[in-house]
Amino acid sequence: MDNIKSDNYYIQKIRQDLEFIIKHMKGVDLEELNANEVLLDSMLFRMIQLSENARKLTDEYKQKRGNIPWNALYGMRNRIVHDYGNVDLNIVFETLKNDILDLLELILDFDE
Repeated sequence: MDNIKSDNYYIQKIRQDLEFIIKHMKGVDLEELNANEVLLDSMLFRMIQLSENARKLTDEYKQKRGNIPWNALYGMRNRIVHDYGNVDLNIVFETLKNDILDLLELILDFDE
């Protein structure tokens, strides 16, 4: 049985994670994120998943969408995974509140 996953599969996973983050960060401030361990872990997990799925996209797909900050996605994942205890919560919060919506809009512009 073939279990080949296409760019479309991975981009749908990315969209789902972006939409999840936007939905669950609505109205959340830095103090609440820091105090809510389950929410913080969930957001960090989704950010890791974004990067993992982005890495699985073909080079052709990513090259056609050069204005999407692919390297920034990979970098955030690496910081979370390899330096978890020292992740700057301010940067994570700013990314969750400011960059995720922009990223979703960039992806939607190309794929709809």
